[in-house]
Amino acid sequence: MTQPATTDALTTLDERLPTSFYWQLTLLATIGGFLFGYDTSNIGSALNFVPYHLTGFALGYLVSGASLGAAVGAICAGPVSDRFGRKYLLIVDAGIYAAGAILSAVTPNAAVILGARTLIGLAIGADSAIATAYIAEYAPRRRRGALSMLQQWMITVGILVAYLVALAIFGLAPGMAHSVGWRLVLGLGAVPAIIGLVLRTVMPESPRWLLRHGRYEDVRKAMATLGTEVTMEQVRQAAAAIQRTEVAEERRSRAWTPGVKRALIVVCAFFFFQQVTGINVPLYYGPHLLGPIFAGHSASLVTTTVAGVEVTAIMTAVNVASTFFGFRYIDRVGRRKISIGGYTGMVVFAMLSAAGLALTSGTVRLVIVMLGLDLFIASFAVGVGGTGWTLQGEVFPTGVRGQAAAIGATVDWLANFLIIETFPVWQSAITLAGVLVCFAALAVLAIVFIARFLPETKDRSVEEIIRLFEGKPAAREAAPR
Repeated sequence: MTQPATTDALTTLDERLPTSFYWQLTLLATIGGFLFGYDTSNIGSALNFVPYHLTGFALGYLVSGASLGAAVGAICAGPVSDRFGRKYLLIVDAGIYAAGAILSAVTPNAAVILGARTLIGLAIGADSAIATAYIAEYAPRRRRGALSMLQQWMITVGILVAYLVALAIFGLAPGMAHSVGWRLVLGLGAVPAIIGLVLRTVMPESPRWLLRHGRYEDVRKAMATLGTEVTMEQVRQAAAAIQRTEVAEERRSRAWTPGVKRALIVVCAFFFFQQVTGINVPLYYGPHLLGPIFAGHSASLVTTTVAGVEVTAIMTAVNVASTFFGFRYIDRVGRRKISIGGYTGMVVFAMLSAAGLALTSGTVRLVIVMLGLDLFIASFAVGVGGTGWTLQGEVFPTGVRGQAAAIGATVDWLANFLIIETFPVWQSAITLAGVLVCFAALAVLAIVFIARFLPETKDRSVEEIIRLFEGKPAAREAAPR
């Protein structure tokens, strides 16, 4: 049931409580997050059975090629979505996902599968750049963090499903692992992609994007879909409010104010630390790394892989469950405190895992490593994973939100590519325990950065956050810097 608006359209949108439709729309917007998790993790299960004998940087690219493609997709997504709309890009992304997944399943050689992984990455990057920006443009201010956090939760669910699918295929038909099994693991990602392609066609366009492009009648239709009736006068008032907030928005060069650049640096740095502190190493390489540790070096390849997939599935289940707590508390605790707490936990438990690998053996080693990695992942999921995506969606003005969010996502994916591509060589040089110590040191640097440079943004409208980064007084007392 729609509710009549008594103030301008954006204020009404910011103040109302989210209905069930808001949550359904956000789940639909974050199908890309599910595919993000599935298509970047399924390669970890298939890795031992892909018959192309890749090693070193080529092996790293098979795992991280999606990340490199994602960096390109993210940087291209900004101008495309700012010109044609958030909805348009999200629809195209789903189609690219489906094509890449199908191509991965039918690949005849190494070159095609590497190209397919890069194609999937294009869609992943574009979706990651735009999904949270789209959500932030309709989400009520007091639930924006929780709604945006669904992106991270869907990523974790996608990762978990990827390993459960692999466990089912390799466990039920181990003899097919080297032939059809690994192709099924990669190709099944096309199913949710096709579902998303169909359902995204009925999504409403972002009201803020429509306002900026002068499509006032479409704003009224989108607002009605979101459950709020507004008059044309209220729409025009909202458009005027955006114009007052965004300085000289009609010229792109002037829209990139010092405050926008400051916000972009903060978001990019947050994304950089989010990746280089190592979260994706156990999630992407888990079956490959942990199988020999938990199955023993004398086990068969299928048995070792299944053991590694089982252990990684447990870690991803912890990831999914822990992300719920981040979803529940990010709007209560705030972005600063929850991310500092998350990184603190990552420091402690990375060091615990490193100590278990370096100083113990036997059952004790298995218990310490498993406990340390699970709690390392839980710390990330509660405090770090969703916070970056929330910030990406809420700190930029409408006129440059697509471009700025795309730059942030590009940094995220380039950092991801850097870690995943170099990890095999890095591990060979200083062992897995040494790599974990490095991750802990980087997490310490992340804590210092957040404490110094990230202002608190909870409970503020998008327009108030923009003024906060511009150094201007908002409607309430400025958040700590």
